[in-house]
Amino acid sequence: MIVSGNLSRSLCLLGSVAVFAACTPPPPKEKPADPKACTEYATKLCAEMGGDEAPNCVSTKATLDLLPPAACAAGLKDVAFTKTKLGDARKKCDELVTKLCTELGDKTQTCEMVRTQTKNFPPERCDMMLGRFPEVLADLKKMEAKNKPLATEQLAAIAGGAEVPSFGPADAKVTIVEFSDFQCPFCTRAANASHQIKEKYGDKVRFVFRQFPLSFHQNAHVAAEAALEAHRQGKFWELHDKMFADQQKLDRPSLEATAKEIGLDMAAFKKALDDKTHAATVDAEMKLGESVAVDGTPTMFLNGKRIGNPTDFDAISKEIDAALSGG
Repeated sequence: MIVSGNLSRSLCLLGSVAVFAACTPPPPKEKPADPKACTEYATKLCAEMGGDEAPNCVSTKATLDLLPPAACAAGLKDVAFTKTKLGDARKKCDELVTKLCTELGDKTQTCEMVRTQTKNFPPERCDMMLGRFPEVLADLKKMEAKNKPLATEQLAAIAGGAEVPSFGPADAKVTIVEFSDFQCPFCTRAANASHQIKEKYGDKVRFVFRQFPLSFHQNAHVAAEAALEAHRQGKFWELHDKMFADQQKLDRPSLEATAKEIGLDMAAFKKALDDKTHAATVDAEMKLGESVAVDGTPTMFLNGKRIGNPTDFDAISKEIDAALSGG
């Protein structure tokens, strides 16, 4: 009986445990994280980094692609913390912008460029630039000097008169001056743009061509001399077009062949190149370009203002239209 009683009590206890286990609800299952959590997290962070194209945003997206959605969901719950950390990291870039714009002028074009571009800089780059601040500032001041419109006397000097290769009337409302190099591949695009300018605007624009052969282009100087001899003979634009059409043919024999093709007086042409008749003029035009901060080709000025993209006709056309309308 005793054993039976003990067994009875044991069974009763076991039964109670069983009943207790059966009646206690299981712990709730954790809801799976939204598979789009990492995309949402990246969107929120990239908004703080300057947009989808910012380098930091691109690298952040690549990192988040490796994380499980649960990790991104956890980050979304306290995204303000991450934003604060990002803001702290950007302080160096904010400091850089403030210091540069104070020196350059808050309303200058170069300051605006600094504001725009530093949004895409990683903080360590801003820190490096702060460490080399005098050098960075000096370079940007040179850039700002280029952005300033030329003085009236400077524009008159580079525009020249009838002795300079040009098309369009001298009293046109818009004067464009290009400094170019016949061996420069980008100058070919500017040459195409000059033809489009002539076709679209006719006598509304005066276009002036100036020589600026770069020292590392072996045939550029002699090509410039050849162009000036063609100008003396009244066929500058014919030779201009031929040379830009095939920049592989700028050595002396090729220049002579092209000159003959367009009908130049070959005896005079050869003598001009032999005697370096136009070499001093080419050098003088280069000095003229340097005086207005030309350091590469093509460089164009519209009424004394440097054109931002001298190889893009649409961009040039907008600036011409603005000038013609008094903008």
